[in-house]
Amino acid sequence: MNTTITDVFFDLDHTLWDFDKNSEMTFDRIFKTRFPEIKVQDFIEKYAPINQECWKLYQHDKITHQELRYNRLKFSFDALNVEISDEDIDQISEDYIEFLTDNNHLFDGAIEVLEYLKPKYKLHIITNGFAKVQDKKINNAALSDYFTTITNSELAGVKKPNSIIFDYAIKVSNASKETSVMIGDCLDADVNGALNAGLDAIFFNEKKIEAPVNIKQINHLLELKKYL
Repeated sequence: MNTTITDVFFDLDHTLWDFDKNSEMTFDRIFKTRFPEIKVQDFIEKYAPINQECWKLYQHDKITHQELRYNRLKFSFDALNVEISDEDIDQISEDYIEFLTDNNHLFDGAIEVLEYLKPKYKLHIITNGFAKVQDKKINNAALSDYFTTITNSELAGVKKPNSIIFDYAIKVSNASKETSVMIGDCLDADVNGALNAGLDAIFFNEKKIEAPVNIKQINHLLELKKYL
């Protein structure tokens, strides 16, 4: 790792903010009211991989924001063999966005590592999430004071792994690519996106998936102390 690192860029969802846990709690709240017959664990089992695939398509501009929000629910209910109207899908989607930021579980070590890094580096966020939702997550989880800049895909006009979003983040943060590092959970969007844009990168491999041996990686956020 370059010892002259000055700026550290974090992904938000699945890196600092525990999306899976917060999402499951949100669906549990919705289903208890609207679909008490559906077990949230059964739904999440179908939803989690479907949502991930939909996000991959969205990141590469193969589906729209609205298609992402609709498809991830429709395909999940289809996988459970549950018939659902478009009106119900729209309402669940609205409720989900409204309630999601009421839950703000962070990954173990998130605050501790931010406290450790803040005196040493300028910290930033680069996220593909929707601006209004991401801002609420950051504020409700008491993360805003740690970060100098927050770049989202709506501001940049493109999504990770497109190098333009990294260029945008570097510009607004007055940073240099040569002294910056990106930390995120997605090999495609965060790690390869950053490397291709000229930044260094560290893979937050919390799920311990197989990754290229030449990629710097950590399994727990506090392991960042090995590199920074």
